[in-house]
Amino acid sequence: MEDGSEFSAVPIRDDQLVAWPRVAAVAAMVGFSLPTFLTGLEIFSGLSPVNALWALFWGSMIVVTVGAIMGYIGASARMSSYLLVRVAFGDKGAALVNIAFAVSLMGWFGLNINLFMDTVGRLASELWGLEIAPVVLAILASTCMTLTTLVGFKAINWLSSLLVPVLIVVTVLFARSAFSNKSWGDLMAMDVPARAVGDNAMSIGDGISLIVGAVIIGAIILPDITRFIRNKSGAIYTAILCYLVVQMLVTGAAGMAGASSGVFESYFDAEGVTRTDVILKLMLDVNLGIGAFIIIIAGSWVLNSLNLYSTVLSTKATFPKLNTKWLTIALGAVGVIAALMNILGAFATFLWYLSIIFIPVAGVLVIDRLLLRPEAYNLETLADNNTLNTTAFASWAIGAAFAILADRGMVPTATGIGAMDALLLSAVLYIILSKALPRKTS
Repeated sequence: MEDGSEFSAVPIRDDQLVAWPRVAAVAAMVGFSLPTFLTGLEIFSGLSPVNALWALFWGSMIVVTVGAIMGYIGASARMSSYLLVRVAFGDKGAALVNIAFAVSLMGWFGLNINLFMDTVGRLASELWGLEIAPVVLAILASTCMTLTTLVGFKAINWLSSLLVPVLIVVTVLFARSAFSNKSWGDLMAMDVPARAVGDNAMSIGDGISLIVGAVIIGAIILPDITRFIRNKSGAIYTAILCYLVVQMLVTGAAGMAGASSGVFESYFDAEGVTRTDVILKLMLDVNLGIGAFIIIIAGSWVLNSLNLYSTVLSTKATFPKLNTKWLTIALGAVGVIAALMNILGAFATFLWYLSIIFIPVAGVLVIDRLLLRPEAYNLETLADNNTLNTTAFASWAIGAAFAILADRGMVPTATGIGAMDALLLSAVLYIILSKALPRKTS
C-alpha cells in the first residue's frame, strides 16, 4: 500500500488484503472519539436514562445494519464507497454525491479539530497553566493528521492498533464514574433532566436520529476500509464491533457519567458554558489528567486521519487526475479553516442533516448492488460507466426531501425517525422506478 495505489480509482489488489481485526481496530477508533462522548451527553441531557438507552440501542441497530451491508459490499467488490457510488449513480450523479460527501467530511474534519483545539487548550490551562493559541493547536493537529493520511491506511491502522487498548481503559473509567455516585437502579429511576422539558423536549425518535446522524456517514463509507479485508464476512464482524459494541459502550458510558454527575442540571446550559466545557469537567472529575489528553489526541488523530483519507478518496474518484499528495495537503489546510469557523455550536443540527441527506445513498446503493444489478460492480463497468443514472439520483433526492418535510410536520412520517424514512423511501422508490421505467441515463 506504500505506492499510493489505494487512492487510485480502481479496485484494490489481492496483495493489499489483511485480516479483519486490523480493519476493525481502525473502525473501532471512531467510537473512541470526542464526538462520540459529545453525542452521549446530548442524548442523555434530553431524555431519561431509560429512554436514552432505548434510543442508543435502536439507533445503533440501524447503523450496524447499514454498516454491515455496506462493508460487505465493499469487501466483495474491493471498491471504496465512492467507486460504488459511481457504479450506482453514474459518473455525473456520483460527482454530485461524492462532492457532497467530501464537503460533509470536511465539516467533520473541522469539527474534530475545533473540539481538539478547544479541549486541549482548556486542559493545558487547567492542568499546567499554559495558554496555547487555538490556531497553533489547529495547525499542529491538522499537520499530524495530514501526514498520517499521506502514508495511507497502513499508518492509520498502526496508530489505531496501538491506541485502542489505552482508550478502552479510559472508557472503563468513565463507566466506573457513572456508578460511583448512583447505582444502576438509581440511574434508571432518574427522570428527564429539567433542561429537557417544554420547548426543549426530545423524543426517543429524536434521540435515534441523533445517534444515526453521529455515525451514519462512517457506516456508509465503511467500504473505504473493509475493501482491505481478506474474508468478506469480516466486514460484518467489523461493523458489529464498531457500532454495536464500541459505539454503544462509549456513548452510554459518557451519557450515564453525565447523568450521574448532575452536570445537566447545574452546568450543561449555564451561561457561557460550551459542550467542551462539560466534557472537560467530566474528564477532570474522574481524575483522568493525562488520560484526557490521550483521549483527545488519539481519538481526534485517528478519526480525522480517516475523515481526510475518505475525503481524498471521494475527490479522487471524481477527479482521478489530481495529484494525491497535494490534494491531501490542500484538504488538510481547508480543514483548519473549517475548524476556525467554529461549527460546534450547531452540533446536533449538523448531525441531523447528515443522517437525512446521506442515508438515502445507502438505500439506493444497497438495492442496486444486492437486488437489481449485482453483476455491474466491477472494473469493466467503471471503464464504460453511465453518465447519470436518473432513477437512482431521483430516488436519493426524493427520499432526503421527504424526510426533511416529515420532520417539519409538512407530511406524515412513516416511522417517526427521519433517517429511517429517508432510507426506506429511497430504497422502495428505487425499486419501483427501476421496474416501472426503462433505465434512463443522460
